[in-house]
Amino acid sequence: MIIVIDTNIFVGACMGSSTAMEIIANCLRQQDTPLIGAALFAEYIDVLNRDKLFKASHLNKEERNELLDIFFAVCRWTDIYFSWRPNLQDEADNHLIELAVAGHAQAIISRNIKDLKSGELLFPNILLLTPEDFLRGEFLWAH
Repeated sequence: MIIVIDTNIFVGACMGSSTAMEIIANCLRQQDTPLIGAALFAEYIDVLNRDKLFKASHLNKEERNELLDIFFAVCRWTDIYFSWRPNLQDEADNHLIELAVAGHAQAIISRNIKDLKSGELLFPNILLLTPEDFLRGEFLWAH
């Protein structure tokens, strides 16, 4: 499946969340194809370098960055040529929907489903899934 993985899922994997780790592992095994674009790439880099956020992490900074490098190697780079501006409550999340549209993703995996569903512009072919629903194959939260 072609998917967009919100930063909070990658952070969860670094913090030891079993569902988040399984999603990242599935991508590394190339069972799913994660998309990456300029905005999401920058967000991953920024968030993973916030040392205070990872005080309780089982991975140190070097290990997090190594995992991120390996993850980026299996991601499909996707350029966004048109800004859809779905007008989400959190403006900073618009890029996730734009990436999914540009890369023809079937799903966005996030812990932030409520905010992602708040847009004025809806894309019914893109599923919005928690990690648990994605892993169970419960694709019930489409727009």
